Parts: sequence; C-alpha cells; structure tokens
Amino acid sequence: MPSNSFDEKNIHDFWNAHPCGEQFASRYDADYVRFFESYDAWRYKQEAHILKRLDAIDFRDKKVLEIGLGQGADAEQLIKRGALWSGLDLTPESVSRVGRRMELHHLPFQALKVGSALDIPYEDGSFDIVFSHGVLHHIPDIRQAQQQIARVLKPGGELIAMFYAKRSVNYLLSIAIVRRLALLGAYFSPVKPQNALLQGHLQNVKKTGIWDYLRMENFVHRNTDGPGNPYAKVYDLNTVRADFPNFEISRSYQDYMHAPPLPVHWMKPLAGSLGWHLWVHLRKREVFERQEAEQLQSTHV
Repeated sequence: MPSNSFDEKNIHDFWNAHPCGEQFASRYDADYVRFFESYDAWRYKQEAHILKRLDAIDFRDKKVLEIGLGQGADAEQLIKRGALWSGLDLTPESVSRVGRRMELHHLPFQALKVGSALDIPYEDGSFDIVFSHGVLHHIPDIRQAQQQIARVLKPGGELIAMFYAKRSVNYLLSIAIVRRLALLGAYFSPVKPQNALLQGHLQNVKKTGIWDYLRMENFVHRNTDGPGNPYAKVYDLNTVRADFPNFEISRSYQDYMHAPPLPVHWMKPLAGSLGWHLWVHLRKREVFERQEAEQLQSTHV
C-alpha cells in the first residue's frame, strides 16, 4: 500500500468527498429535513445498540467534545441527553452538514469547528467527556491524537470511543477469509465482476499487485468503509492500551453483529463477544494529570 495513503490529507479528501453513511439516506439536496430523517432512521435501525449505549452514559450538564461528526446523528442524541456539546471534524463538509442539522432542529450547542484531532483547536481542560464513535481508528498518528484528547480533558475526564473490533466475526472471518477469497476469485476470473465493491478492489489491485493488496496489514484499510478508504485499524484491549498510553481503561463492551457479505443476524446473541463495535471508556492516568498540573503551575511562576 503506498505510504502516502496514510497522509492526513488523503484521509481528509476521502471523508470530505464521502461523508459517512450518506449512501444510506435520501439525496442530500434542498430537502435537508428529509435527508436527516432518512439517515437517522437507517442508522438507528441498523445500529440500534447505539441509543441503548448512549442511554447508559450520564451526559447531562457535562461538557462534551465529539470528534468526528458524520451526519450529526449522534451529536443530536448527545444534546437531547443533556450534553453541553461541542464538535470537531477534519472535513468542512461534515461540519457544514452538522451545522445545518443544528439549525433545522433548533439544537443548542457550544461550538462547532473544522480541525484535526492531531491539533485540537480547544483549550486545555475544556471538557468532561470526549466522545468519538468510529473515528479514532481512522487516524494513523493515534499517539499524537490521544495526547491532544488528554490535554483538552479536565482532571478525571473520560474518553468514550468506539473502535472496530479485532476479535470479531467481521474481521476474523469476513475480512480475513471470505472477502480475500472473493477478490482472489474475481481477479483470476475471465468474467468481469458486476459487484461494485469488487470492481473498486480490482482497481486498487492494479496499483499494488494482488498479493501485496491481500496482505492483511493492507487489506484491512480497504475493507471497513469501502475500497476507497485510505486507513483503518482494528483494536483489541491490548492495542487500545498500547495506542492510548496517557489513559487507562475503566470499562469496555462489544456490540453489533455485522460481517457482510455473511448472513450473521442469527449470531446476534454473540455480539457481546464477537461484535464489530468495541466501546471503550478511558480515563487519564494520574501521573499524566500531575505532569500537566506541574507544567501549568510552572508557566505561571
């Protein structure tokens, strides 16, 4: 995989051109109300567990920064649950859409900014909670991002994030085996596949070669959010600990049985151990909070 696939600019360009989930809603045109209604209906039917998980978290009167906004569906849910919400997204397109949602639905919020998680444009110690659903696993320089998240959290603040789960049916079976075999079959078949996803993968193969493309460290990037996605990473708790050294895990849980093209709905009872979504609650380590306090004190001496 070309190394420049991991540049933040490429990630920005992909998500700015393909705002998360828009293909599952009505056309984003003048009827914006209809678009948001259709998107939310799809999202919370397909991923109904999200609302249940949000209900179990106390957002009321908490200053919350959401990193990565998509169409703003979760932002609206956080605000309705009492969060004093601020938003940050790498792409102007997402920020524009979320701003329109806020206006149309008369939702109160604190701030909404375009910016990078590698240099968060908010002051130190601004937030009680940083929330990020399905975004941090798309950041190659996650160590820098987690330092910035720790910086903007208040002492005792919490990061709540959803990561793609390595210990999942989707990763271990669908991506690692089924989709690789399907692509291999399409590559050697004399008949051009009609499937748009396979066509996209074959276009990528022309640039890298089939065997390099099929290596899991390359293949995973193109198999979470479509063949055009530049970067993605899957997580287990040990990977979370390694990538978020400023934090310690307070609790975690899995959900969402999802593994296309496999019909896995019958496996829904196993979502708690093999689901695609790994939710992790993390708190800043006390040693880093002490260091931040000492640094802040030294600047005022």
